[in-house]
Amino acid sequence: NVELIPRAGWPIIDTAGAAAAAARLRASCGRPPGREGGAMAEVVFELLHLELVSRLRGGGEAGAGEPERGKCISTLEGMGFRAGQGLIERFTKESPSFKDELDVMKFICKEFWTNLFRKQIDNLRTNHQGTYVLQDNRFRLLTPISNGKQYLEEAPKFLAFTCGLLRGALSNLGIDSAVTAEVSALPACKFHIVIQAS
Repeated sequence: NVELIPRAGWPIIDTAGAAAAAARLRASCGRPPGREGGAMAEVVFELLHLELVSRLRGGGEAGAGEPERGKCISTLEGMGFRAGQGLIERFTKESPSFKDELDVMKFICKEFWTNLFRKQIDNLRTNHQGTYVLQDNRFRLLTPISNGKQYLEEAPKFLAFTCGLLRGALSNLGIDSAVTAEVSALPACKFHIVIQAS
């Protein structure tokens, strides 16, 4: 039986979300490895992500200014970039080479996203001129804060790591890009990918 004990000075952004994640972790312990065994890894990742965001935003200190917010988002994006580079190497090890950018984006939406979040991207749109919009209607890393509109302004911090994951994965596949995220209603979000001209 696993029990999570918060340490002094280690704030958790959303205690209800953390409690739900802890319950899922407890429920997944003792299950045989396989499809159900991945639940523990998902919960650990969600808790780690919550803690990263909490730590980098200054432990939830009130009055944190715009420079601190920008630094937090930049640091999370950089961590995601490096993780995305490593993950895409692992996920494409045995896949055939890609024909074009659209083929790469389809792989990102299906295989890459499924390996990370256990579901495919809900919608992929493009203008066929280097701009892609990936829509996830129930983004896993936003569900802990999706209980109210008061957290809408906090959403960019929860999306920075994933923007970095996408940019790092594309970079390792030879595509230089700029990735931004947009949230209008939690937990849905859109990732805008603009391919940079070489």
